[in-house]
Amino acid sequence: MNLPADLLFWIVATIAVTLLGLAKGGFIGVGMVATPLLALIVPPLQAVAIILPILLLQDVISVWAYRHHWHAWNLKVLIPGGLIGVAVAGLLAAWVPDAAVRLTVGVIGATFVLWRWLGPSGGDIGIRPGAASGVFWGSISGFTSTLANAGAPPVQVHMMPQHLPKLIFAGTLTIYFAITNLAKVIPIFSLGQFTTDNLLTSAVLFPLAIATNFLGLWLVRITPQETFYRIVYVITFVISLELIRNGVTAFAS
Repeated sequence: MNLPADLLFWIVATIAVTLLGLAKGGFIGVGMVATPLLALIVPPLQAVAIILPILLLQDVISVWAYRHHWHAWNLKVLIPGGLIGVAVAGLLAAWVPDAAVRLTVGVIGATFVLWRWLGPSGGDIGIRPGAASGVFWGSISGFTSTLANAGAPPVQVHMMPQHLPKLIFAGTLTIYFAITNLAKVIPIFSLGQFTTDNLLTSAVLFPLAIATNFLGLWLVRITPQETFYRIVYVITFVISLELIRNGVTAFAS
């Protein structure tokens, strides 16, 4: 078994895991940068295989932390959609370009936030979340999360207009992503990416993952609700712009 010898890998991995910890603490979305960042150093599928065990560990911590803060109805509609999206992504992974997924998700996220900020009636986007909305956006989220670790913007289109209490919002999405991340083990395993070297690399990063996860949980609890939502909108917008840039660059190269 061998660990990466490149110092740059460990610097980038430290940044990526820190972002994942903040995301798992409740600032949903910022963690989307982690896999693309690591993929600058190692092949994309290897990056996914290293990140996924870390996500699963952080999911255990965050689900426990938010065990009393979640919205049952949203989970009932989001989870079936998310599992459908993961399954479809597993079947189509060989044919759907990663760049296309990133570009599509970026456009969805950026358009949603801009309309919220600049649209009529204080940003009312006209979405009235219902069962169909939850299943649809959950399936899009599961699909894009599996192929590009970019599941946050689609599911936030369904969740953010509801203006749920911040802990309920964070807890609901934490449980949703914990279940979809667990489902992603099957397609990633089938691609042969869970090698002993990749799993050992993940394990070395576990202590940092735990520490930053608790940091994220603490930050969410001390952040005022209105400030929390402003931060989430800004995170969604910035990450969406990066996804658009990444997708356009990939198509142009």
